[in-house]
Amino acid sequence: MTSAWPARAIFLAVGLACAFITHAAPKDDLSGLRNRIKTLQKEVESAEDKKTDATDALKQSEQAISSTNRQLRELAQQQESVGATLSLVQRESRDTQGKIGKQQALLSQLLTHYYLNGQHDPLKILLNQQDPNQLARQLHYYTYLSRARATLIESLRTNLTHSRELAQLYQEKNAELEQVKSEQAHQKAQLEKDKQARKTVLVRINQKITSQRNEIGRLQRDEKRLTQLIERLSRLAKPKKQKSAAVSNRSQSTFEPSGGALHQLKGKLNFPVRGELAHRFGSQREDSGATWKGWFIKSAAGQDVKCIANGQVVFSDWLRGFGNIIIVDHGDDYMSLYGNNETLYKQAGETVRAGDAVAAVGNSGGIAESGLYFELRHKSRPFDPMGWVKLN
Repeated sequence: MTSAWPARAIFLAVGLACAFITHAAPKDDLSGLRNRIKTLQKEVESAEDKKTDATDALKQSEQAISSTNRQLRELAQQQESVGATLSLVQRESRDTQGKIGKQQALLSQLLTHYYLNGQHDPLKILLNQQDPNQLARQLHYYTYLSRARATLIESLRTNLTHSRELAQLYQEKNAELEQVKSEQAHQKAQLEKDKQARKTVLVRINQKITSQRNEIGRLQRDEKRLTQLIERLSRLAKPKKQKSAAVSNRSQSTFEPSGGALHQLKGKLNFPVRGELAHRFGSQREDSGATWKGWFIKSAAGQDVKCIANGQVVFSDWLRGFGNIIIVDHGDDYMSLYGNNETLYKQAGETVRAGDAVAAVGNSGGIAESGLYFELRHKSRPFDPMGWVKLN
């Protein structure tokens, strides 16, 4: 009898293929963490000065673009998963149909044999008073044929049932695939609307953005806001740890952290995105005269931004001066920052590994050209990634 394990294997594969990605922490813990981070962000925003910034008008459209792109990426992954399941179902269906064909041919041969030789009643064979040895062989032969027929019929019945199950499964997964495609079309249309909304806002405020970009005070406020956010995120990540003394960002070019797991990877960290290192840590900004607290890497819009090391996302949202930014905590007071993205793929609370795509390159936050703003920090303090990240 043919085993029913292929059907169970198919259903298990479907369950695995269509499962959503789960995070390391329980959902309740993640929800609580994200709520605390939102509260923290509001505190930072309310504590800063009330001076408006032209780029604030971009916040809603850039957040919408990031959200829609993330949904499109998830739909693409779901489509790939469903497509793989359909291929598995089709392959299993072909194999099952092949087995059914062979079993039907064997059954046809058996029926033909019974038709040509007639039904052999064991009692009739005994009464014919044939040679005992010949009689035993005949009885054994006909018993074998009878069992083979029963086994073949049962196996054929099982495979026919399995074939119907596969046909039903194929229809269901094909319908699911069509639904995914329909949702993709809807999200793409929404993305175009979001991009058009951002374009309209940019046309309206472009001159003001250009003017504010040259204000050193604005850059200092943005830097202060980011530092405050990171300090609070650090305390949030280690609530029981005694609050450390405030640190100054002055003379950060001479600051060189030591110790911790990330320090062991010094010089081995991969470049976060493919592109050109246009501005280095400590160099002077052409627009304002202030200094860069990290790297700006020119890169094509849409390129994957990859995490430099294992860690946990502690912030993933829009922030004035940095656009769509994602911050990853690597432990031992080390954090990496990835700003000005078009799309944020990961959310607060998610665990990430080195090389994971966490965002996509863009020019959010009002910057003139697409690229990635990248920082490394230790104890909330920025330091030069040179010597830590491999340039090749």
